[in-house]
Amino acid sequence: MKKLIVILIVTILVFSLAACNAFNSNTISIVELTERENAILSTTSEKSFVFEFNVDSEFDEISVWIEKYEFGRLVDEKLNRISTQVEKNGSIIFTNSINNNENQNTFNIGIGSNGGAVSSHGFDKNAIGLDKMSSVWGNFQGKKTFDEEQLVLANISYSSNENSTSSVSTSFFEDVEGRMIDLKEYDVSYLLKVEFIK
Repeated sequence: MKKLIVILIVTILVFSLAACNAFNSNTISIVELTERENAILSTTSEKSFVFEFNVDSEFDEISVWIEKYEFGRLVDEKLNRISTQVEKNGSIIFTNSINNNENQNTFNIGIGSNGGAVSSHGFDKNAIGLDKMSSVWGNFQGKKTFDEEQLVLANISYSSNENSTSSVSTSFFEDVEGRMIDLKEYDVSYLLKVEFIK
């Protein structure tokens, strides 16, 4: 009888853990950083985002890139792109800073998975005047599940409008295609996008 109870408990635990693992598969979420981590990132960049992801064995590659929009019109669909192999889980780190002397907007993308990391360093060389504009930035909230679609993780937008500029609403990240019109309010917008590939 005791053996039967032990076998039953072990079986329930195995199925419970498998269900928990399956529940967290194919998800991506924003990482809540500590004060120290925020301080480290702020010494090297003006804006930063950190995400963590979990994938099942169907996915073996991740691609992350930046799209540039001017008044809501796509002007550069792969401003900075990086791809790498993934397994199980990992993280995406994105940082941004403006070099006022060279009118360049600098983007750094890092992907960590399988105990390794890759990074990409890119520029928008046509960033004249961004340092004089107001900027807003944001990211999706909570946890997103995905299949093979492209996801918008975050945005940075600049406006020369002297009136107060409001951030892109969180509903933008829930219905990007339906809310692209929101980007028309900004002189320049950058979208950080990701795609997991089978």
